[in-house]
Amino acid sequence: MTSSVRTGFNHKFKELPLAFEKENVFALFTDASGIPVKRRIEIRTNPITWRTSRITFSRSNEKERGAAKLPPHPPDAADTDQCPFCKPQIDHRTPKLSPDLDSHGRTVEGESILFPNLFPYGSYSAVSLFDNNHFVEIGTASLQSYTNSFINCCNYLRRVAERDPKAFYVAITQNHLPSAGGSLVHPHLQVHTDRIRSNHHRFLKNRAMRYFEASGRCRYLFSDYLKHEKKDGVRYIGATGDWEWMASFAPEGFYEIWGILPGITSLHQLTAPLCKDLARGVLNTQRLYRSLFRNGYNLGLLCIEDGATPLELRVVILARSNYAPWVRSDHTGYEVMLGDMATFTAPEETAAAARPFWL
Repeated sequence: MTSSVRTGFNHKFKELPLAFEKENVFALFTDASGIPVKRRIEIRTNPITWRTSRITFSRSNEKERGAAKLPPHPPDAADTDQCPFCKPQIDHRTPKLSPDLDSHGRTVEGESILFPNLFPYGSYSAVSLFDNNHFVEIGTASLQSYTNSFINCCNYLRRVAERDPKAFYVAITQNHLPSAGGSLVHPHLQVHTDRIRSNHHRFLKNRAMRYFEASGRCRYLFSDYLKHEKKDGVRYIGATGDWEWMASFAPEGFYEIWGILPGITSLHQLTAPLCKDLARGVLNTQRLYRSLFRNGYNLGLLCIEDGATPLELRVVILARSNYAPWVRSDHTGYEVMLGDMATFTAPEETAAAARPFWL
């Protein structure tokens, strides 16, 4: 038996203002000992995507297998001889960029090396390594290695834009460990740019344009989201330079954290200091995950480089199930088939746990 209590939930969304909506539902049942039980589930609607997610508070009491401490290193954590991203294998086991993108076939920034993805996802698909460290535990990468990798990605994107100006649907992503979809443990970012937009690019472009037009062409979607969260305060975490960080109001992943760079709509505008501030926030988030004994995560930074879309830069980071034997996946039939993410921790608790890592 279930019961619901509505709290002003409105399905007739408007572009302005942004709606931060919640609805409580209650499951009523009798437990095995005959005691009546009432369980609260909070359903939130993401103000950006309008997708719903669920906070299943009672499941936070479950003992998650493999999450009481950090799992052991991956089985291939020391297997540098077989890794194509480790030196000297990188020289003869990784592909090279076309000469019109780089005469040497690979771009270098500090110790970061960038080259084409051997298994591309689009027209311009590359891999940006951090350095020659084969396995780096979550939250322990050097700030400079992360910064160099982001700078390398941005430099590559500028070269692609000069060659193919219509390939303006851009993404920088990271899959840390196989539980997050990573095929190699050697730390790296993926960078993609293409003429054909992804589903998220399509939605974000339309959403940002509609919001901008509805405001009289004077307000930006993510800037207004950020203003609300800073004023509300319970999910706002802190800043690293101009990047502002918060827990997602309606998470679509576990311990989901956003970094927003207000007023900046192009990765071509990212200077080395801004890349460093981005890297600092990413590492702060990883240290939070490490404190929660999580070792896998995904990162995504999407951008539309058409010079016309008022979509500011936003990086999304979320924890994944641990990479360890017999650990349950964080995506069940509920997420895959119903499309609602079900997490166990309120974003306000995530923000409170994260703030010490921004001090």
